[in-house]
Amino acid sequence: MRLACYAAIVAIALPSMAHAWGGTAHTVIDRTAIEAIPADGPTFLRKYEDYIGQSAALPDSWRGNAENFAKIEEDPNHGWFREQFTFVKPIPRSRYEFVIALYKHYETIKASDPATAARTNVRWTGTLPYAAIEAYDRIVVCMRQVRKAQAEHRDASVPEQHCAFDAIRLGHYIGDGAQPLHDSVNSDGWRGPNPKGYTTDRSIHGRFESAFVDGMKLSVADIAPRIGAPGHRDGDMFNSVLAFLDAAGDKMETVYKLEKRDGFANPADTAVREMIYTQTAAGAAMLRDMLCRAWEESAQPPAKVDPSPIDFNNPNFNPETGSAPD
Repeated sequence: MRLACYAAIVAIALPSMAHAWGGTAHTVIDRTAIEAIPADGPTFLRKYEDYIGQSAALPDSWRGNAENFAKIEEDPNHGWFREQFTFVKPIPRSRYEFVIALYKHYETIKASDPATAARTNVRWTGTLPYAAIEAYDRIVVCMRQVRKAQAEHRDASVPEQHCAFDAIRLGHYIGDGAQPLHDSVNSDGWRGPNPKGYTTDRSIHGRFESAFVDGMKLSVADIAPRIGAPGHRDGDMFNSVLAFLDAAGDKMETVYKLEKRDGFANPADTAVREMIYTQTAAGAAMLRDMLCRAWEESAQPPAKVDPSPIDFNNPNFNPETGSAPD
């Protein structure tokens, strides 16, 4: 009952807020992913589809100027502006190692290139893959609790609800990552040299992901046939998230080319519709795959890490962060 009431409150509150991908696309991505979970996956999430779908834009509500503690932590989780940190190679497997690498570079260039230095920080680079993989890890943990309750013939509804909440977070970050403008410094209008005359109007972001999506009336039925069979059963999940973001970010300039024709004014534009179908389907597929992979991982006991990541004797221990990276 509490879950249903909360979902209803969220559904009433969210339309007045500005959302990444728009409330419509986030909801469609999450619902499509949940409905596509195969029989051997975490099918218990289907009973929470309405809650997850209606709460899909919830993480955006944590970014209000009035709640600045939450905003400072949450804002970077929604972007991955790749052009801003080409000097960081490879991408660290620790949020805090990434933050420290940015700060060290800031210190190096703040006198010689203050304009670039001003955007060499997590707010202007983003931390989206870390937010996604952190949510994924939490889902693995709560899915272990679901399995334990099921094995002991106990009510699993509480850990199931924990999983549903973290699925909202994961779904939002993956949904944002599927939107090409979330993976570039050109998120809100073209920045820097502009020989092709792309728009510098900040409204391109909302016109693409909200106004056009709402105008075309995007639905689950539009993208469900496009997401394909489950994948990502093997390999490193953090690397998979990075590859997913790169694939979406590589389409950023195409969005600007499409905007240049008519500013996303025609919801019947087949090329823009195809871009939205492709990217929302990619987000739904990635979310479905991560949920299924988490369910598989939850069947195994937690890996034993010895020494602990926070043990000074761990060979990978980083004294700058106080822990060893993943």
